[in-house]
Amino acid sequence: MNRTFLINVLFLISINVLIKPFYLFGIDRVVQNTVGKEAYGLYFAIINFTFLLQIISDFGIQSYNNKSIAQHRNLLGKYLPNILTLKAILAVLYLLVIFPVAWLLQYEWSVFPMILAVGINQILISLLFYMRSNVSGLGLYRTDSLLSGMEKLLMIIVCGTLLYVPALKANFRIEWFIYAQMGTLLMTTFIAYLIVRKHLPKIEWRYNPRYLWIILRQSYPYALVVFLMIVYTKIDGVMIERMLPNGRAEAGIYASGYRLLDAVNMTGFLFAGLLLPMFARMLKLGESTKALFKLSLLLIWSISIAVAANVWFFRNEITMLLYVEATPYWGLVLGSLMLTFVAVSGTYISSTLITAGGRLKQMNGVFVIGIVINVTLNFFLINRDGALGAAVATIITQTFVLLSQMVLIRELFHFKFNKKLALRVLCYSVLVTLIAWKLYTFSGILWQWRFICSGGIAILLAVGCGLIQPRELKSLK
Repeated sequence: MNRTFLINVLFLISINVLIKPFYLFGIDRVVQNTVGKEAYGLYFAIINFTFLLQIISDFGIQSYNNKSIAQHRNLLGKYLPNILTLKAILAVLYLLVIFPVAWLLQYEWSVFPMILAVGINQILISLLFYMRSNVSGLGLYRTDSLLSGMEKLLMIIVCGTLLYVPALKANFRIEWFIYAQMGTLLMTTFIAYLIVRKHLPKIEWRYNPRYLWIILRQSYPYALVVFLMIVYTKIDGVMIERMLPNGRAEAGIYASGYRLLDAVNMTGFLFAGLLLPMFARMLKLGESTKALFKLSLLLIWSISIAVAANVWFFRNEITMLLYVEATPYWGLVLGSLMLTFVAVSGTYISSTLITAGGRLKQMNGVFVIGIVINVTLNFFLINRDGALGAAVATIITQTFVLLSQMVLIRELFHFKFNKKLALRVLCYSVLVTLIAWKLYTFSGILWQWRFICSGGIAILLAVGCGLIQPRELKSLK
């Protein structure tokens, strides 16, 4: 299973490294530069607001289905028609809920059409993720990898035309971006459905309220996990825009830093998508997950520690390169957000193992405490420091969640704390940080080359410190 994971994660990352960064910086970033930080800040806040309520349209079905299909693939024919019917009902309920909540948050009536369009996109995203959970649950990991990049590839084609043709760019509005995403999501979801349909016998579409209720009851624990995780990771964008007099501008600045965090976070998200069905199947077969957990954690930390250290030192250069309105304050927000990447990447791995093991009650307790910490810190720090305060709150919250989950894993799966491994990670972190700092202060060559050079050295250090072991990778079975 380790070898399967390694091969597929390399394939998955290769696909997404080619597509998603180009989308985030060649399309999404250009959209913000074109419409301005305030217009994009409003869009960013609405994205976070609608995402907070997306649990209504998903209700943990994606995680529940991914785990269930991975363990019992013969259930797909029975699950698919019933879950699609259930998701249609939940989608209507979701749209009925977001408008009263938007009214309570005192959004202007002129913003409601945008809230509706973004809400529909959230429904489509949830549906796409559900269809992909069937694909990965069937063991079609490489097909799932291709689907993960398809929607962004289509967005590059559509929005690239809108943004890089001068006659169209002159009239570009944020609404165009939203509608383009709607079309590409529809197309990708339909393709995913066709792939799943090929692996099924004849489907009978029957409305069975009792069976739908059973699915809801079984997916509820996963829904709670997803909801709590969303709250402590997404509420900051809404609070910035709603709490501050210049909230839309501050939210735009926060979004500029969050974009790079999103770009690198795709690594953890992709790891988790591959690991959940693998962990679930290994646990069902009574196999130990320790080796795969260790391998995935060390691989992702080799990446995240290097990225966080390098972006912190080169934060001003990066923001000035990417954004036309950037100031050193933008760089400080970016650098602070990127420091959270180390904790977030580890959380992707640990929460996936806990979810696969069905140990959700304890993890929900961690998330509840994380929400209390995050909202409390945001309330005080956003009022004082704006977007930077939200970034600091994120660092503290994500670190707490990671450490708590590691304690949970030790107790639930009886993994012993490895002092030598911890020392290797610490040694790697110190060396990578020192190298990044020395190259940042060296002014003999362009900063871009120093940044790349620092990343290359980090790979060698990961091997030297034993985080990446070529012999171990070659011997995987």
